[in-house]
Amino acid sequence: MNTNTVDGVAGWAIGLMEQLGAPGAGVAIALENLFPPLPSEVILPLAGFTASRGDMSLFDALLWTTLGSVVGALALYAVGALLGRDRTVAIAARLPLVKVSDIEKAEAWFARHGKKTVFLGRMIPLFRSLISVPAGVERMPLVPFVGLTTLGSLIWNTIFILAGHQLGENWGLVESYAGILSKIVLGAVVLAAATFVAVRLSERRQKGRHGSR
Repeated sequence: MNTNTVDGVAGWAIGLMEQLGAPGAGVAIALENLFPPLPSEVILPLAGFTASRGDMSLFDALLWTTLGSVVGALALYAVGALLGRDRTVAIAARLPLVKVSDIEKAEAWFARHGKKTVFLGRMIPLFRSLISVPAGVERMPLVPFVGLTTLGSLIWNTIFILAGHQLGENWGLVESYAGILSKIVLGAVVLAAATFVAVRLSERRQKGRHGSR
């Protein structure tokens, strides 16, 4: 992301927080969920920096950004549930900066790994928002959807808000390391999936051996 884009998003987020306080950070994150190109990696550390200056409490920053994450996720869940897969993809294809291929990747990931992707997906850029669409299309029960979304969002938001709070004026450094953290999470998901498959295959082989005796 170039500097002008970051400055623009940062300026917009600062304006919201100055006008609305901590709820402004929540609004910014809710919109980030609805428009994935908006980077939470900029908004969240900035909320932490704002809290470090005393303009809002750290608790309020965490509360409102997590609430914003859940509201945004529920909105996309509703889109998937009400419109269905084909119409949702058709609308997404007309939106700027949103790739249909990203939605298809989220669908494939959800189909392969099920409900846990709602939790883990909250810690991977783009998937953070888009994973709510296939969850809505498949009508995943709302209670586990909201619970997993809240937990995953709280973890992700806490990491970035605390980093911005600790770095103060240097909050912008957080974005440089966001990609590394996302890759670690994605690597853990892949490793867990591979382990699960290996265990299942091993169990089937053992059953086959016992059955042949």
